[in-house]
Amino acid sequence: MAEANNFDGKVVWLTGASSGIGKELSIQLSQQNAKLILSSRNKKRLEELKGNLVNTDEHMVLPLDLADSASFSERYHEVIAKYGVVDILIQNGGISQRGTAAESSEEVVRQIMEVNFFGNVLLSKTVLPALRKSKGQIVVISSIAGKFGFFLRSSYSASKHALHGYYESLALEEESNGLSVTVVCPGKINTPISTNALSADGNKHGDMDHNQETGMDVSVCVEELLTAVVKKKREVLIGNKETKAVTLKRFLPALFWRVIRKQSPT
Repeated sequence: MAEANNFDGKVVWLTGASSGIGKELSIQLSQQNAKLILSSRNKKRLEELKGNLVNTDEHMVLPLDLADSASFSERYHEVIAKYGVVDILIQNGGISQRGTAAESSEEVVRQIMEVNFFGNVLLSKTVLPALRKSKGQIVVISSIAGKFGFFLRSSYSASKHALHGYYESLALEEESNGLSVTVVCPGKINTPISTNALSADGNKHGDMDHNQETGMDVSVCVEELLTAVVKKKREVLIGNKETKAVTLKRFLPALFWRVIRKQSPT
């Protein structure tokens, strides 16, 4: 587990803060005395979360829709006006998918890419001046689906693959400015991500998948995640035995495809 003083006094902007990994990150980071900017679309949930965090007055609720990139500059200036700095930007906000490539509507494809890729990278570009100044860190919550495609995840997987290419490039370009990037690839984690996933027609999937329900406890996931952040790892896989699929694909691809086609999509 990351030592308790690693985030002491750090200003951390966290998207997707109202549920799942983002909510648990908020809890653990507040316990380590970070100052949090809590962002998601759900202001009510953010306010409830803030009220239950350690050092509640140190934190800021900042509603943000990743699909509305026109609002990013204004939100950024609100953060700078309050804190003057951003030390860590954690890009956790996003949408998952539970629909086949053939059946998913164009609107669903575009919405997933707009939020998961365009919104993500455009927010990073907006915050980049502050991160350069602080010699800070961008933490990108990708997915094991960013390492290989999977059933019912075509656009989601594509959006996560795109993040890897973008942030690997950004990391190389910004290294001389003292900025670091950590890409996190969670596997099966016990969060509500599947209930909020988009079905082929754009409606919410609405069900808690067995894979999520039986996945790694979110508190354990976040402990490992924060340890990787402290160590400034370039990339980290977090989960149980499903993460071994990444190694299998790399070294034994024919076997990987035989194994992966037998796995349940939910």
